[in-house]
Amino acid sequence: MNTRALRRRLHHGDVDGKMHEHVETSGLDSLSEPLLGDQDYSDNNQRVCTVEDIWNDERKKEQLHWTFLLSQLITQWAQWLANIVLGSGALIGRLLPFPSAMQNSQGNGMHIPYLSPLQVERLSNLQQRLEVPFDGSRMEHQDALKQLWRLAYPERELPSLKSELWKEMGWQGSDPSTDFRGGGFVSLENLIFFALKYPESFQRLLHKRDGNRAEWEYPFAVAGINISFMLTQMLDLQSGRPTSLAGIRFLDLLKEDELAFDNLYCVAFQMIDAQWLAKRASYMEFNDVLKSTRAQLERELALEDISSVEDLPAYNLLRQ
Repeated sequence: MNTRALRRRLHHGDVDGKMHEHVETSGLDSLSEPLLGDQDYSDNNQRVCTVEDIWNDERKKEQLHWTFLLSQLITQWAQWLANIVLGSGALIGRLLPFPSAMQNSQGNGMHIPYLSPLQVERLSNLQQRLEVPFDGSRMEHQDALKQLWRLAYPERELPSLKSELWKEMGWQGSDPSTDFRGGGFVSLENLIFFALKYPESFQRLLHKRDGNRAEWEYPFAVAGINISFMLTQMLDLQSGRPTSLAGIRFLDLLKEDELAFDNLYCVAFQMIDAQWLAKRASYMEFNDVLKSTRAQLERELALEDISSVEDLPAYNLLRQ
């Protein structure tokens, strides 16, 4: 499906893309349990429980990284030697495959790219962000939570860091710091970025202003944490250098935009809400909506003419 056709589909309400569910969505099976659990999130003793568990699947991918890195070194050396000795490299090209002829380890037909120094640096910076856990004892993390409140409720008084008022934003208990767990500090950064760059969309999703809502809605803040983790998994960002199709396409976006991950997060959050409304979903179906959103994002990232987050058809859902 080309970009124009997909944009037409979005404008005609096919936001969940059921007509094209045959497109590969590898890795979705690891999201087989509801990320928001099967309990009322107003219960302070219940927490999101599957975010950390899924990391075990991601660590298995580390085993592929060193093989991939070695193959990159060999092929880059071969191309360098060919350029010097043979000019066109035709002879060595018949003996050793160059990066343009290689496919990734998952066999999806996507060429493994050569990363520019800029891409390597930006990928490394992003991966360092993903490794930072949320620490409620750190002043800068406390300040970030306070900033999020001020952005969400600019007319209201800032509550203490442990207050029942935080539940109104969609935290599961009176202490937001207990909800981050595997999501890490980056998930709070994503929420703040969303509120700063797309304030209208942020406010509409926070206050559930669009459409006919379910009586038992998804909790906004905790949903945001799960979206951050879903993107990290989908883009294969914990395996050294991405080898999934979506992850490799994301590297192209990162080349054009250092904050591509944060911008993609905003698109994903808006897509979650759009599919939530289209499916007439309720709290217990959040995990299904998250899977559908991941599948749609993978389809859009696979489009040939996508060079930035703004090129994604779903980007048109955002309002600044």
